[in-house]
Amino acid sequence: MRRGNGTVVAGAALAHAATAVVLLHGRGADAESMLGLAETLALPNVAYLAPQAPDGSWYPYSFLAPLAANEPHLSRALDQVGGLVDEIRAQGIQAERIALVGFSQGGCLALEFAARNAIGLGAVAGLSAGLIGPPGTPRDYPGHRNGLRVLLGCSDVDGHIPLARVHETEHVLRGLGADVDARIYPGMGHTINADEIQALRSLLAPRPDTGTVTEQTLNRRTA
Repeated sequence: MRRGNGTVVAGAALAHAATAVVLLHGRGADAESMLGLAETLALPNVAYLAPQAPDGSWYPYSFLAPLAANEPHLSRALDQVGGLVDEIRAQGIQAERIALVGFSQGGCLALEFAARNAIGLGAVAGLSAGLIGPPGTPRDYPGHRNGLRVLLGCSDVDGHIPLARVHETEHVLRGLGADVDARIYPGMGHTINADEIQALRSLLAPRPDTGTVTEQTLNRRTA
């Protein structure tokens, strides 16, 4: 179901959900494109909310561009995510029961939001993604991220996400106190694979899982 503000909702109603997951799409995609991921995860008692980026892009240039070049779009995108998190919390779901999951440009946005905001989120997954900003960007994020679980998944030859940025993201988030699971896949390309789906299921619902997961391919656009 799409709301008037463009956010697509699926899964359990917020009033009855055990967990709320914000799904952030990649460049050139739309909110509905993330619902296939929710369907594949098939987790009970989870509310999914997928906001829509204006014109299909959270910010205009590469995530490696100077931060000022992507403004004011980047700040607006971060505010949009923050507003959705605030809405979820207003429904009685505590921050530690909220997760951000994004692919490509959406993954970069999810990671950057989690790094900038010490609000006690439960989990964040950046798939084919990394923290935003050019090489040498200061990473003096305030506060600690103790209790935050992070999943990073990326190819070692992704044409849009340098491997060095994935490693930097892991190092920065670990330094903030997060528990980071970084998975690098040789030769995979810019996509999502079955191992990442399994890891997401454990991240969002840590319980024994015997279901079969097929490989899920999402948007292949740039970050």
